[in-house]
Amino acid sequence: MADDKFQKECKKNIMAVHDAMDVLNGKWKISIVASLCYYHKRRFSEILKDLNGISNKMLSKELKDLEINKLIRRTVLDTHPITVQYELTEYGQKLQSVIRDLTDWGAEHRKEIIGK
Repeated sequence: MADDKFQKECKKNIMAVHDAMDVLNGKWKISIVASLCYYHKRRFSEILKDLNGISNKMLSKELKDLEINKLIRRTVLDTHPITVQYELTEYGQKLQSVIRDLTDWGAEHRKEIIGK
């Protein structure tokens, strides 16, 4: 019986990981969230500079996906020319600890694999 309960709990947890990865899938979404974790508010062009190799079109698509999933907020500022600013929502800010853990693990992994 305990084994069956453990398996159900394990399946539930794996499903939660799958759901999270579904929202954060792709090459760029986690990096976009990381940029907003570290800088809090960024304009489109600033995020574009943070992420080497991303195209305008891809950044626009990924930002829209993150906005649909309520992780980021897009604010149009009343400036001339118009400025658009992005920031994490309160819900998106819950990913900050995940980003910190990924940062720490990534730095450790880099040292482990290439010694830098």
